Amino acid sequence: MPPCPALPDGFDFTDPDVLHHRVPLPEFAELRRAEPVRWIPQSANVAGFQDEGYWAVTRHADVRYVSTHPELFSSSLNTAIIRFNEHIERDAIDAQRLILLNMDPPEHTRVRQIVQRVFTPRAIRALEERLRDRARNIAANARDRSGPFDFVTEVACELPLQAIAELIGIPQDDRAKIFDWSNKMIAYDDPEYAITEEVGAESATELISYAMNMAADRKECPAKDIVTTLVVAEDEGSLRSDEFGFFVLMLAVAGNETTRNAITHGMHAFLTHPEQWELYKAERPATAAEEIVRWATPVVSFQRTATQDTELGGKRIKKGERVGIFYASANHDPEVFENPDTFDITRDPNPHLGFGGGGPHFCLGKSLAVLEIDLLFNAVADAMPDLRLAGDPRRLRSAWINGVKELQVSTG
Repeated sequence: MPPCPALPDGFDFTDPDVLHHRVPLPEFAELRRAEPVRWIPQSANVAGFQDEGYWAVTRHADVRYVSTHPELFSSSLNTAIIRFNEHIERDAIDAQRLILLNMDPPEHTRVRQIVQRVFTPRAIRALEERLRDRARNIAANARDRSGPFDFVTEVACELPLQAIAELIGIPQDDRAKIFDWSNKMIAYDDPEYAITEEVGAESATELISYAMNMAADRKECPAKDIVTTLVVAEDEGSLRSDEFGFFVLMLAVAGNETTRNAITHGMHAFLTHPEQWELYKAERPATAAEEIVRWATPVVSFQRTATQDTELGGKRIKKGERVGIFYASANHDPEVFENPDTFDITRDPNPHLGFGGGGPHFCLGKSLAVLEIDLLFNAVADAMPDLRLAGDPRRLRSAWINGVKELQVSTG
């Protein structure tokens, strides 16, 4: 197999400085072409793991294969998070196995069967009108601001937070706390936030405590809401209070950060592809939300750990080695997508992996995320059809999240 001349020595796709500046699409393209499964060495413990690196999996078909074979590729052994802070203790990594994202069957199957009651089509339909009103209010409030404003804080953040609050029954007055805690949990790689691993851990603890108190209240005094459904329905199996706490923790990050960043990247894509914005305003294609998620791919990568010696892409992967599945690369694979580097809101079919590569960990909240994106862009197109960029996006420094901290826009 030829070497990858376009990949500089020591290049690491999980280096937070890489995503701070850009998604490394040219380097992904080079790997897909020349070495679709490649060993990426890391100096000892730089990612928080006592090993020497990971396998980068870059082709759509291979990412799907890893995702759909949990018996070969575990989410639990080293969690799904591909890079922690180098100072993290192993105990802190292991504690994250209590989160659904980091479980394997059969435990994953048990917990997922309970929590997916939250995301039934009926439950999502019940939210739609309330979320439509909220989306319109968010867009109207942003439109009425004088001068440029930050699209992230004024628009993109609001609906995902409000949706989670509606879904779980968190009082709207508490949503700022949830936002603050979730921000601190994932921002430890970004020096601007000056957030230490300890602050992130404290925020996680506060969020889990908040949710566990909600669960305890409902067990004491059941209500007609989702929390009660999850923690009180003993006959169908229910979550323990700590399991509910970790479920809310996952929602706060998975349902808030990811959708917020998809919306922000989507707005930036529209404003840098004005012909697509004109098309959207005129036709409102139902395919737009899926293309926004493909284009944004808010989670660049997760990881799995080999449970036995196996082979992938012609490479021998040893038991215990970490395997990085790069959704951002898979979503630009020319074997699957015609003109993958083109933002096309009419793209159909669109088998992107922005919600995961299938298998047991396929995104539980996909239908809610698509609904939120659809409602919000309809509201923005109605309220602010002449929106324009007022500055370059300021990107999050992160090992695995394609995040935008600030996007200045203007209506005038």
